[in-house]
Amino acid sequence: MIDWSLYPNFSEPEFRCRHCGVSKMEPEFLGRLQALRDVYKRPMPITSGYRCPDHPIEKAKPEPGMHSTGLAADIGVQGADAHEIMRLAFHLGFTGIGVQQKGSGRFVHVDLRKAPMVWSY
Repeated sequence: MIDWSLYPNFSEPEFRCRHCGVSKMEPEFLGRLQALRDVYKRPMPITSGYRCPDHPIEKAKPEPGMHSTGLAADIGVQGADAHEIMRLAFHLGFTGIGVQQKGSGRFVHVDLRKAPMVWSY
């Protein structure tokens, strides 16, 4: 059971899978995300947290991705704020950073994968 009081800027409902309603976030990731929020000093809306392996986005992949491990989240942010989130995430040791900065669903993905990787959507 996760002690959500350790992550005062986040709540369990915002990390629930939109397909099944479950949240299996890892405390290691949540601690790093809270550290990012602490230095960013502004709200960081979570647009996607945990996704079960049966979530349509995960099912469309050859194998489920980082969201299904509880070690990833997408942060709704754009423009200069996206750059700031990326800069801070690198500094705090996030190893996966993806950027979606076109269209209406703009976000920065952060995760704790084994091999460092940066990409755009």
